[in-house]
Amino acid sequence: MKRCILACACAIGMACAIGQAQNKDRNRADRAATMPAAVGQDRITREVRHELVMLPYYGVFDNLAYRVDGGTVTLLGQVTRPTLKSDAGNVVKGIEGVTKVENQIQVLPASPMDDRIRIATYRAVFGKPGLDRYAMQAVPPIHIIVDNGKVTLEGVVASDADKNQAGIYANGVPGVFSVSNNLRVEGAK
Repeated sequence: MKRCILACACAIGMACAIGQAQNKDRNRADRAATMPAAVGQDRITREVRHELVMLPYYGVFDNLAYRVDGGTVTLLGQVTRPTLKSDAGNVVKGIEGVTKVENQIQVLPASPMDDRIRIATYRAVFGKPGLDRYAMQAVPPIHIIVDNGKVTLEGVVASDADKNQAGIYANGVPGVFSVSNNLRVEGAK
């Protein structure tokens, strides 16, 4: 008798679980079918940004950018590690609604001289009062890209003064051939 009751309870529990799973799948499909394209693209844009920022080896010496066009995501930027390029492509492929990923991220060449310039530029920019507050974040908003002795500053700062200071400090680093200051000012068009 006890075995019969236990078997019936298990069967009822399994039937309920299967029914709930089927309902979740139907609800998810219904929401996807009724979701406007603009909302879907906005969601994809937010998720791509989140996934890229959460990459474990993404740091101040890497620059990741992207463009979303419907279900196609184009990855852009420069990274110091080839694994970061492939990791970025893999996490974006896993986002719901992404149908195609074009990975155009450039892997910077390995160079001890560029590594020295990276560290010196980091110290010059983030070691100064006023700009040191940008180094306090998990992923600083100023990214230092060094390619064959040429420094490019990418990211967002709070004011024109911060942008100009960062450019001046980067220009003062020994061994730097040129500096491109592509920093954007927050809130400016």
